Amino acid sequence: MVGGATRRLLVSRAAVRRRHAVLLRELPVPVPFDAGALCARVAERRGRPIRLVPMAGLTGVCGMWVATDTADLVFHESDTTPPHRDHIILHELAHLLCDHRISIPLAEQARALLPDLDPDVVRRVLGRTAHSGPEEREAEHLAYLIRHRGAPGTTLTTRLHRALGGDDLV
Repeated sequence: MVGGATRRLLVSRAAVRRRHAVLLRELPVPVPFDAGALCARVAERRGRPIRLVPMAGLTGVCGMWVATDTADLVFHESDTTPPHRDHIILHELAHLLCDHRISIPLAEQARALLPDLDPDVVRRVLGRTAHSGPEEREAEHLAYLIRHRGAPGTTLTTRLHRALGGDDLV
């Protein structure tokens, strides 16, 4: 017999999988894959710009999504490999697609993006807190699914993911 907490977790995973299936069906993933082109297509569909902002030496984070009144900004580490950069962008895009409304702890945002400004000033301007563990797992899983959607089962990463029980990511 399945206990209450386990049953809720299974229902939650099923709900996340259904939501991801819908998102993936509607997502205009370019072939060959290009994270910047995907962001441009998503921005066009939403009628709201998504600006990719490369930054070197981000402290404590690899990426961050910041929603402003006029655009969505996706900050990402520029001093990394192209596949890692793409994954960072996709992770942040996944937060946007899943409508996760908050980001990394504010003190980290201030240090990473605006090291010369007083964190209290930035806190008053941004006024946000941290994503929950489930939101981080959901964003990570969706980023993976987006990246590997075009060529399922053909990459070593996909085969390893399946062999290690990848369905348990969310």
